[in-house]
Amino acid sequence: MDAAEFRKRGKEMVDYIADYLEKIDKRQVFPDVEPGYLRPLIPDCAPQDPESFEDVFKDIEKIIMPGVTHWHSPYFFAYFPAASSFPALLADMLCGGIGCVGFSWAASPACTELETVMLDWLGKMINLPEAFLAGKDGQGGGVIQGSASEATLISLLAARTKTIRWLQSEKPELTEADIMSRLVAYASDQAHSSVERAALIGAVKIKKVPSGDTFSVCGSALKKVLDEDKASGLIPFFFCATLGTTPCCSFDKLLELGPICNKENIWMHIDAAYAGSAFICPEFRHLLNGVEFADSFNFNPHKWLLVNFDCSAMWVKKRSDLTGAFKLEPLYLQHHHQDINEAKKIHLVPCHLREKFVLRFAICSRTVESTHIKFAWQHISQLATDLLKTWEQNHHQQ
Repeated sequence: MDAAEFRKRGKEMVDYIADYLEKIDKRQVFPDVEPGYLRPLIPDCAPQDPESFEDVFKDIEKIIMPGVTHWHSPYFFAYFPAASSFPALLADMLCGGIGCVGFSWAASPACTELETVMLDWLGKMINLPEAFLAGKDGQGGGVIQGSASEATLISLLAARTKTIRWLQSEKPELTEADIMSRLVAYASDQAHSSVERAALIGAVKIKKVPSGDTFSVCGSALKKVLDEDKASGLIPFFFCATLGTTPCCSFDKLLELGPICNKENIWMHIDAAYAGSAFICPEFRHLLNGVEFADSFNFNPHKWLLVNFDCSAMWVKKRSDLTGAFKLEPLYLQHHHQDINEAKKIHLVPCHLREKFVLRFAICSRTVESTHIKFAWQHISQLATDLLKTWEQNHHQQ
């Protein structure tokens, strides 16, 4: 597919999507298929020869749509809202077209900086305390995760690392294994199963705190469990409060729970995946009171805020708690050693190959031709020659 055909097919796809969404109420909301329906309808192996775009396009209605659950149907009342909007769809097209992978600032500065600023915007919209915002010099900040499950796991792992390091600084004789065997995380008995899964992945114990008549966890219930576990020699280190539980949208009592967590040096994470978007409305913002006691907070714009999946917003008071827990910085991800890119003619990253400093030369774009490779090699050769001359001059002067 060349650019001309892409323009043509792109218009066709936009028309198809617009028609699909405009007439979605005419489709049966839940598919009438059995598990395994799809396999007999498609070949066992990928075809040796390509099919025309028209034939592939026909398969959408013929094969795919019969097995689709229509999440945007007005008759869909399951799980949670899956936000979408025409501006978000267009933004997804742009993201796919640019196609950069922004895993570090240098990988694409705009990715990192736009994400940081947008999370500050969103944090201000729900009136998060200043400590959670990056600003120009703040210690906190936001980051987009794929899901609330990821946010909970990352918070728990960061809390685990922070607790282990603190305890070992206080009692150097304690081994990591000693501490790990005694660590305990806590969550409401109404919390999402992803919290329990995070503890399983993090290899720590987790205990469910009983909720009250309104399906909310209160301070006295948490304190009772903590006192019992500390008396048994366990080490409480993490509590996940839920704002908007999956079964009934109940809210744990942050104003009671937060001070207890702060006093006990327990990391408090707030999972507001489902209901967090509501805090934009002033009449619902009081449900977030107590967030000032938390170490991390998360909600999913991809549920209520017309943003396509996946966009799970997470904030921390001290981003160093996260970077300190997970930071591994190989040479190819560092921002220094970028002299080779100073002229902006080509872009390379270095790495260490045992004791040697190596420039990685990877063919990345499918439009690369031999002329581009020759140009790059000439540029690298000239830089290497200049470097060697400078080294020889300095060596002779010494």
